[in-house]
Amino acid sequence: MNIQVSPSAIPNSNAVSLTSMLDRDDYLTGLLNQVTANKTEGWLQELRQSAANWVRHSIIPTTREEEWRFTDLSSLRQLQFNVEMQSIQTDISSLTLSEAANRRLVFVNGVYAPELSAVTDLPPGIVVSNLASLPVVEQEGVQQYLAQAEGAQEVFTALNTAGITDAAVVWVKKNVVVETPIHLLFISVAAETPTILQPRCLVVAESGSQVTLVEEYTNRRSTEEGVYFTNAVTEIWVGDNAEVTHIRVEQEGAEAFHIGKTAIAQSRDSRYTCHAITLGAKLSRHNLEILQTGEQTETTLNGLTMISGKQLADTHSAIALNYPHGISKQLHKCIVGDRAHAVFNGKVLVPKLAQLTNATQMNRNLLLSSKARIDTKPQLEITADNVKCAHGATVSQLEDDEIFYLQSRGIDENDARKLLINAFAAEVINQIPVTSLRQILLNTVNNLKSLTND
Repeated sequence: MNIQVSPSAIPNSNAVSLTSMLDRDDYLTGLLNQVTANKTEGWLQELRQSAANWVRHSIIPTTREEEWRFTDLSSLRQLQFNVEMQSIQTDISSLTLSEAANRRLVFVNGVYAPELSAVTDLPPGIVVSNLASLPVVEQEGVQQYLAQAEGAQEVFTALNTAGITDAAVVWVKKNVVVETPIHLLFISVAAETPTILQPRCLVVAESGSQVTLVEEYTNRRSTEEGVYFTNAVTEIWVGDNAEVTHIRVEQEGAEAFHIGKTAIAQSRDSRYTCHAITLGAKLSRHNLEILQTGEQTETTLNGLTMISGKQLADTHSAIALNYPHGISKQLHKCIVGDRAHAVFNGKVLVPKLAQLTNATQMNRNLLLSSKARIDTKPQLEITADNVKCAHGATVSQLEDDEIFYLQSRGIDENDARKLLINAFAAEVINQIPVTSLRQILLNTVNNLKSLTND
């Protein structure tokens, strides 16, 4: 249950204590003032105000908190961000997917770009639109789901909600099967001053429906790489016996900050698969949270983090299996070069009611430099007594004998290393069901500069 507190809901006798709770973090208050400058009306403004109240008595996490122990946000706090609400013309020809030619929503600097989007000839039973363009009747349906997922009071999630003016909305009606993928493309064009962008996605798959979704965060480089902060939130509601395949690609600019939340609610007999690819940003964090709301669900999480330089990439996942007969499988891989730092923390929660659960979790890491770093913490928290659960983690380097074997077959050392790295990454990328995107990612991995510099 989400409990939201507003000043008007507090008796007068508590007004002083509430006031003392507000604006606990001056930096966070400054961000809040920026994102709430543009007002909305009606139910959306009420939702934003409720979230803003949570932000005002929150603080930005520090390394003293267990969940943020390895991710230091002090470099973020040193910057003053402004809201960029202007869409900029840009060429997206290299970013489009052939399979989603008529199923594409594009946002540039957080602003919906209808001239770059393509949502024509949609079959009956599918809504692909930005929130502001939805008819009033459909907005009433959105109210039941937007910002209603568990974890809505987490500080960055609440900050995003407090600043909502628009969102990408994908709604698949009961028993509708969407044959082609839907592409949600969020493009950042860096400005002269640091900017904060807050993309928002809402996906509702009603009972018996099927849909494949590609959610992509990227940038169009200017002459000089700019600094910006993307604070993204995606909520996905998977109805009874529905199936959602979700591909999330983060490839932000070299000086960017990216914090993303993906919250999924899975109803009875539903199937959710996530392929999360992290390649960009100076500092990135992805919070992936799955809540089982009915029995016999299937959850598959595949992740790949590939970073170099001084990048920091943090993946935190939590799967709450609250009902019997749930199945979850997770594989997350990290390839870390130079002085980069990857973090993986995965939780699988199996309470007493979740009997006959089958859950596996594996984190495999490949370090390509003596100064590369990985902090991994796979977790199983089980109180049920009739389950089948396993978890593990490995950290390794490229094997000299494997490189030698390839060299003995006439392949030079650098190409041998690339072959081994590509094979390690391909186990995750090859499971992506969108052919053009899969090829783009394989080419991206193949064309990345050497990650082995110390």
